[in-house]
Amino acid sequence: MQRIIKNGQVIDESWHLLPKDTPFESVSNSDDVIVPLAMWLEHGRALTIRDGGLGVWLESDEQVEDIADSLQHFQVIALNFPVFTDGRHFSSARLLRERYGYKGEVRAIGDVLRDQLFMMHRCGFDAYAIRPDRDPYDALQSLKDFTESYQAAVDQPEPLFRRRLA
Repeated sequence: MQRIIKNGQVIDESWHLLPKDTPFESVSNSDDVIVPLAMWLEHGRALTIRDGGLGVWLESDEQVEDIADSLQHFQVIALNFPVFTDGRHFSSARLLRERYGYKGEVRAIGDVLRDQLFMMHRCGFDAYAIRPDRDPYDALQSLKDFTESYQAAVDQPEPLFRRRLA
């Protein structure tokens, strides 16, 4: 069983991330599943009437605008980082939190490394599926790398100079 970082602690993963080639007919009625965007777009109605929890995952070239009208159906939105150098979903997380007001879990999946977590958190991520060859407890420490941030972000909407004036 994979372990993930969620809300500042390492926990056992309870959601099933379905691969892109999973046939809709094989989706369990009672499991908590994170489905690929294509499955959501084709079978959204049927997925919402299941008993289990529902999440969706997006590839780095898929846009959050494609699910903006459906956010109320998802407990988890997972954003895939296919390679360490592909940072497009940093913006996706900010859009989910700031433009669309999404309050559920925003999870980073794929090639997620320790060095990215602090900035991911600032952009609105609250869960991280660290690469299997890395230690999630070590990665968890990266959320404490810095005690103060100058810029405004999702986790701190006021820049440091305004916080000091108050």
